[in-house]
Amino acid sequence: MKTKKIDNLKKFSGTVLVPVFETSAKNLIPITFDDVEVSSKVFYGKKDTHYLAEKSDNTFIFIGLGKSIDYKSLKTIFRRIASKEKETFAKSVALSLPSEFSNEQVEATISGLLLGTYSLGHFKKQENHPFLNPDFELDILSSKDHAASINKAVKIARAQLETLSLVDLPPNRVTPKYLAKWALDKGKKYGFDVEVLGLDACKIEGLGAFLAVGKGSENEPQFVIMKYSPKEGTAALKHVGLVGKGITFDTGGLNIKTSGMVHMKCDMAGGGAVFGAMQLIADLQLPIKVTAIVPCAENSVDSKSFLPSDVIQSYSGNSIEIIDTDAEGRLVLADGLSYLIKNYKPQYIVDIATLTGSSVGTLGYECGALFTNNDSISKKLQEVGDSIGERLWQLPLWDVYKQDIESDIADVKNYSGKPVAGAISAAKFLEYFTEEHPAWAHLDVAGVAFGDDEFAKSKHATAYGVHLLTKFIENL
Repeated sequence: MKTKKIDNLKKFSGTVLVPVFETSAKNLIPITFDDVEVSSKVFYGKKDTHYLAEKSDNTFIFIGLGKSIDYKSLKTIFRRIASKEKETFAKSVALSLPSEFSNEQVEATISGLLLGTYSLGHFKKQENHPFLNPDFELDILSSKDHAASINKAVKIARAQLETLSLVDLPPNRVTPKYLAKWALDKGKKYGFDVEVLGLDACKIEGLGAFLAVGKGSENEPQFVIMKYSPKEGTAALKHVGLVGKGITFDTGGLNIKTSGMVHMKCDMAGGGAVFGAMQLIADLQLPIKVTAIVPCAENSVDSKSFLPSDVIQSYSGNSIEIIDTDAEGRLVLADGLSYLIKNYKPQYIVDIATLTGSSVGTLGYECGALFTNNDSISKKLQEVGDSIGERLWQLPLWDVYKQDIESDIADVKNYSGKPVAGAISAAKFLEYFTEEHPAWAHLDVAGVAFGDDEFAKSKHATAYGVHLLTKFIENL
């Protein structure tokens, strides 16, 4: 999206978007804009309503915001307008920004408009795949200079669009090597270093838990390491580590899934969020050092697949008893966390994964589950999540749950075998591999990274976590 500030509509011909805060339905004073009047009996700015008016060569879309509006709702409203009015948006578009809009509201509006350009029809014939060119030019009508907020909004949306695509594309396209190539290409474009450990390199490094998960697939696992430092002043920067689950497809392994497997291309959504966040962090040139790891593998069924009751060696040196091969995400994260801590020693660590159905059973589809023993990290993550509509709710990590991962034959087991507290026991398993790091948080986003909404007929990606991780790091 390209933007250009204009002072008036005298030479403009196209669609004009006019956000309107709610007035009274009984108000006799009409809503006016550029000599266009709308009776308050017809439209008065009620949330989730809009009104079209024609004048000269322009189409005016008055958009109701309600009496007040939060970041996520504002973003959704403008995504809806761009998505539903694709034919209108194929022409010139101008946006009038109300004088009372804050920088955050401008950001939500612009990023929502750009997200509305996204379509799931990646493999449809072009003539049957209508979508808005994301490079269209948007004229801005405003009494204030919002250039910085608009520029930031475009970068946020572009990173989220990348993650939407990565998670929605089918698993025969998005393989571990596809993700590794994506990272290498974006690293060159946006300015972060990328190292990819292939199968042989992972064997040399001793990434046994990670390799066990990918044994049954013909698609070679890829351990992707991304490192970002701003161009100047890197000496005394805070250092954040990110780890994302990159399971490109999850059959469950030999503990094969009995339902819902069709959606398991989304099992790399945590890794997708980390990929998108790295693009955005580098694009925004945040003054913080970030090291991110996404262990990418496919959990398939084959004669070479790892077995329930296997005992495998992790990168940390701890042995793991395999109770359930469908509890594979925590295995790749365990090696990712151990590798990050041993080799890069970040001050803060956040891992993110579509890890357990238990988190969905607990919190539904409204927020992600947060686990941490650091109250400051918990508060910062939740505040950021609330501010942008990517909410988190903290669940306990009490030591009483350690018994769920205790093994008779190995140092730890990967699954409790109990039908309760699954998200918590998974978090306790990950905590085991953090070496008591004082500032670690685990985000279980199984209920929010992929789901149903008005923008498609089938379940699809949400890009949850891209903005959350970036804004958390920005606020540090």
